[in-house]
Amino acid sequence: MAATILDGKKCSEMRLEILKEEIGECGLHPHLATVIAGKDPASQMYVRMKHRACEQVGIGSVGIELPGDISTQKVLEKVRQLNADPDIDGILVQLPLPKGIDSERIIEAIDPAKDVDGYHPENMGLLFSGKPRFTSCTPTGIMTLLAEYKIPVAGARAVIAGRSIDVGRPMAALLLNADATVTICHSKTRNLADELKRADILVSAVGKAHFIRPEMVKPGATVIDVGINQLEGKLVGDVDFAAVREIAGAITPVPGGVGPMTIATLMENTLKAAKVRACSSAR
Repeated sequence: MAATILDGKKCSEMRLEILKEEIGECGLHPHLATVIAGKDPASQMYVRMKHRACEQVGIGSVGIELPGDISTQKVLEKVRQLNADPDIDGILVQLPLPKGIDSERIIEAIDPAKDVDGYHPENMGLLFSGKPRFTSCTPTGIMTLLAEYKIPVAGARAVIAGRSIDVGRPMAALLLNADATVTICHSKTRNLADELKRADILVSAVGKAHFIRPEMVKPGATVIDVGINQLEGKLVGDVDFAAVREIAGAITPVPGGVGPMTIATLMENTLKAAKVRACSSAR
């Protein structure tokens, strides 16, 4: 029997409708600022999608577009302006930044209370301490999708392919906080296929088209595909979807799986930031 398709587009639309109602009733007017440097087409597309989602749910948004040859110092100045702007609740710097810009310095400069992407070291530390404030949008969206489809996490063996700071590591922390037994695999992992095949929940974030083959997947496993790759002019994930869906118990498609959940989580984080700031200013 073919796997259940975990429909991130459908789930995200439901979450956004709930969020729109909540924003309409809470009396707050959240605002998100995005910062993008350069003209990378994929980054520009992602930013447009985020602004459309803001419009859909009633979040105000402002887009800061910077040249690709801008200096780190100039980007830092823009981030600090947004930190000090009382009308801005959330700040998102679109990654990757062009070569020559120190991404770590930029992320560390964002006010942790406005870091709706969850990348600031303070927010990462809170996540790994089991007391999260803002958590990375893609891993958090995956956890929401697992909950929506009632995929058991507590006690499950979860294996993550990829150790990036934006997906792999925070994904491990969220799964661990949810009582899964977690393994992170990477380019130096020995017997990689054997490790992956032990997973009840397999999350792939390696960025290689069709890297995950059926022989790497445990029958009945839940397979989460974070990859976005081009293959023969088509958008595909890390997982060989057509083949693996015959083995897996549940699987996310690309597109329409994890991506929409990332954007929905960003919107939820922005409202959360507005609530936290409103409570702080009311004291």
